[in-house]
Amino acid sequence: MNSAELRQSFLDFFEQKGHKIIPSASLLPESPNLLFTNAGMNQFVPILLGERAIQFSRVADTQKCIRAGGKHNDLEDVGFDTYHHTFFEMLGNWSFGDYFKQEAIEFAWELLTKIWHFPKERLYVTVYSPGTDEPAEFDQEAYNYWAHIFEEEGLNPTEHIFKFGKKENFWMMGDTGPCGPCSEIHIDLTKNGDSKGHLINRNSPLCMEIWNLVFMQFDAQADGTFVPLKHKHVDTGMGLERVAGIAKATNNFSDFSQPPSNYNSDLFIYIFDKIASLCGKFYRGTVATSREVMEEQEKIDFAFRVIADHVRTLTFAIGDGILPGNEGRHYVLRRILRRAIIFAKRLQFPVGGFTKLTMAVIEQMASNFPELQLNYEIILETIAAEESMFDKTLNRGIVLLENIFSQTENGEISGHDAFTLYDTYGLPIDLTQLVAKERGLKIDEKGFQDELDKQRKRARNAQKKLQITIADEIESGTTEFVGYETLENIEAKVLQIIPTEDATFFVVDRTPFYGKMGGQVGDSGTLLSRDRRVAIENTLRNEQGVCLHEISKHIGLNVGEKVILNVDVARRKEIQRHHTATHIMHAALRRSLGTHIKQCGSHVSDYGLRFDFNHFSGLTYDELDDVEDFVNAIILENLPITAQEMPFKEVPATCIAHFNEKYGEIVRVLSIGDISMELCGGCHAAFTGELGFFRIVKESAIAAGVRRVEAVVGRSAWKYTHHHTILVNELERRFSVESDEILAKIQQLEETKSAMEYRLRTLLRKNNQHNFAEICRYPIYENDIKKICGAFEVETPNDLRSLSTLAIEREGCDVVILAGNLPKNSVIMISCSPKGVKKNYDASRIAQEIAEKFGGKGGGNPTFGRVNIPKRLENSTFNFSGLV
Repeated sequence: MNSAELRQSFLDFFEQKGHKIIPSASLLPESPNLLFTNAGMNQFVPILLGERAIQFSRVADTQKCIRAGGKHNDLEDVGFDTYHHTFFEMLGNWSFGDYFKQEAIEFAWELLTKIWHFPKERLYVTVYSPGTDEPAEFDQEAYNYWAHIFEEEGLNPTEHIFKFGKKENFWMMGDTGPCGPCSEIHIDLTKNGDSKGHLINRNSPLCMEIWNLVFMQFDAQADGTFVPLKHKHVDTGMGLERVAGIAKATNNFSDFSQPPSNYNSDLFIYIFDKIASLCGKFYRGTVATSREVMEEQEKIDFAFRVIADHVRTLTFAIGDGILPGNEGRHYVLRRILRRAIIFAKRLQFPVGGFTKLTMAVIEQMASNFPELQLNYEIILETIAAEESMFDKTLNRGIVLLENIFSQTENGEISGHDAFTLYDTYGLPIDLTQLVAKERGLKIDEKGFQDELDKQRKRARNAQKKLQITIADEIESGTTEFVGYETLENIEAKVLQIIPTEDATFFVVDRTPFYGKMGGQVGDSGTLLSRDRRVAIENTLRNEQGVCLHEISKHIGLNVGEKVILNVDVARRKEIQRHHTATHIMHAALRRSLGTHIKQCGSHVSDYGLRFDFNHFSGLTYDELDDVEDFVNAIILENLPITAQEMPFKEVPATCIAHFNEKYGEIVRVLSIGDISMELCGGCHAAFTGELGFFRIVKESAIAAGVRRVEAVVGRSAWKYTHHHTILVNELERRFSVESDEILAKIQQLEETKSAMEYRLRTLLRKNNQHNFAEICRYPIYENDIKKICGAFEVETPNDLRSLSTLAIEREGCDVVILAGNLPKNSVIMISCSPKGVKKNYDASRIAQEIAEKFGGKGGGNPTFGRVNIPKRLENSTFNFSGLV
C-alpha cells in the first residue's frame, strides 16, 4: 500500500468503528507555549482540561505536525538518518469517555494484522510497570488484554509483551492534569525477525515503534498524587511516514531483507524524483556512519533527505499562515529553509529550484489538505522571496566558508571569520556551525558574539522576479506584436488553433493584443471572421513570444484564414495607466525609502495595480503620503513617456533592469521624463497626465522582508475616491460636523464609550461584590459541607471564575455554583474544595446535570466544572435545588 492508501484505510477503518473523521488542526497551535502543533492531541487539550465540551465521543484524523525547535531540537539529525523528520502526519484515534483499553487494543491489532497484514510474529508491545517512586501501579489491565490476543494468535505473551517504566510508558500532559499509562506497539525489522524484542527502546532502526496507545485515567494533582478520572480517555498516535516507509521497504511486509527507512515511501520518492530532475543526481538510499567522513553518494543522499523533509515542512507551515521571520517559530522556519537551500546548493540546484519543489508538494498533498491549494500563491511567493533573498548571500558565503576551512590550522574558526560570513554575506551562524561540524571543526562562539555586539548589519538581499510561463506546445513562430500604437482593425492570418476542454486558443501571425507577461494582464477584445464577431476573453504569451488568443468555444476558424482583430481600447488604456503608475511609484519608493528598493513582483490590470518590493519594515503614514504626493506631482507635470529599443549591452547604467529576468539581445527601455528609466516590454500611456490621479489603497507584508502596495489611477481612482467621499459626507451628516472634525468626533465617542463601559464595569463589580457578600452570609450547610449558589451579571467568564475562587479560598466554601449572564449567552461555574471532593461532590458531574437542565454543554473535573448555555437566562430561572 502507498501512503494515500494507508491514510485512507486508517480513516475508513475507524469511521466504520463509529469515529467522526475530522480535518487536521492548523500547524499554528492554540497554546501559546507551543512553537507548532506537534501532536495529534494538541487540539483536544481544552476537552481534556474540561474547558471545552465534548462534541464527539469517538474521533479520528490525520494531524499535520512539526517538531523543530524547543525540546524537539534535533534538526541536525534530519537527513543524516532515515527516521527523523521536522514535518510528519500523525494518524490518531480518540475516545472521550467512551471506549477504553480493551477496544483501543483490539482496534489497533485488527487494523495492523487483519487489514494491513503486519506479520503477527514480528509485533511486540510494551506496557507500564512503575519503577521506584514512579506513579500508579502496573498496568495489569492492558497486559491482560494483550496476553489474550497473543494467546489467541498462538504466540507466547511473555515473549511479546515487555514492561517499561515512566519514561517510556507513562504519558503526562504537564506537572498536573490528565495522564496515564501507555502501550506501544513495535515491529521487528531484522532480516530474520528473531530479535525476540531485545531491540525495543534501544534506538535501533531495526525495531521501530509504530503506534502508541495512551490511556488517560488519572488526574495529576499539585501535591504529587494521582486521582482517578471520572471519564477515561484514549489518545493514540501513529506516524504515517514511518508506516508507509516500512510498507515500502518490506514490499508490504513480505520481504525484510532491505534496511528500513521512512524515506522509502512514495511521500518522499515523489519529491526525490523532482529533485533529481532539477540537479541531475539520483537518490540511492545510502546512509553515512560518520558526519566527518562521507562517500560522495552518501552526501548526495543526505542532501536529498534534508531537502525533501524541509520542503514539506515549509509548504505546510506557510499554508497555515506561519511565515519565515526573525523570532520564535518564524525564525525556526527561516532556519529550516536556509538549511535546505544550503543542501540544495550542494546538489547544484538552479535558482528557484526550491520553489519548484514546493509546487510538487502541493500537487502531491492538496487532495488531502485543501488549504495548500487555497494558499498556493502565498506559499510560492513566500518561499521564492526567501530563497532569492538567501541565494545571493550564499553564493559568496559558501565560497568564503570553503576558503576559511582550507586555511584553518588549529581546528577552530575564528569569531571574526564567522561574523564576516554572518554580517557581510548573511550566512547564519548555526549553518556555519553545521558545515563546520561536518568538517570536524569548531567555532569561536564567544569571539563571534563579541563581533556581533560591536556591529549588526542586515544581510544584503536580492529579490527574484517570478516568471510567468504558459504551455510550450505551440508549433508557430514568434507573433509580431503591433499593439503599442495600433489597437483596432488589424488584419491577421490564423496560423494555429488549439482547442482545450474549457476554451479554444488561436495563434495569428500579427496581433495588437498584448499577451499576459511581466505582471501585465492580457488584452481582451473582439475578432471579426466572415461577418461574425467573437469575443476574445484573454491573451497569453509564452517565453518565445507566441501569443495565444482565448475564445470561449471553437467557432469554425480555419488555419490560413484572414481575421480582423480589435482590442478593447477603453480597457487597454486603463491597463496602460496602471502600468505607467507602477513605474512612477517604483521611482517614488526608491526616492522616499532608498535605492535598495527592488521590485519583487507586480500585477497590473484595468482596475488596479499591485507592486511587491523588498523592504525591512512596513511603511508609515508619512512615507505613504510622500509616495502618493510624488506620483500625483509627476502626473500633474504631464511628462512624456517614451520607449526605445536598443541592444541590451547598450542600456544606460542608470536604467533599472530586473536581472533575474531573461532579456534578449534587443530590449525596450521605457523612460518617464527624467524620473524613471526601466527595461519594460509592457504597454504604457503617452503622457503622465493620462493617469488622472493616483491613490494608494493598501500597504501590507507578504513575506519576511517583502512589502506590497496596492493602488489605483484613472477611473478606478475616481471610483475609489467617490466612494470615500460619499462615506465622509454620510459621517458629516450623522455626526453634524465638518469633514476635518470627524476624527475628533470619533475620538470623543470612543472616549465616552470607554468611560461608560468603565462606569458599567465598576457598577457591575460593586453590585456583584454586594450580591456575593450576601450569598456568602447565608450558606447552606449539609453534612459539614458549606454550599453557596448565586447568579450575577458579568462581562467575561473570568469575572465569575474570580468569585468562585474567592468562595473556595477566602470564604471556606466546599461546593460553589455561580451563574453569570454574559452579553449574549450564559455560563455556570462549579467549584468543589478538596473536602467536598472527598465527600463525593464532583464538579464535572454537577456541570453535566446542570447542562441537561438548562440546555447547555458542560464538563470539567472533580474540582472544577463549567456549563456554557447559548442564550441569556433570567436570574430567576437559575434554580439549582436538588443538584447538590
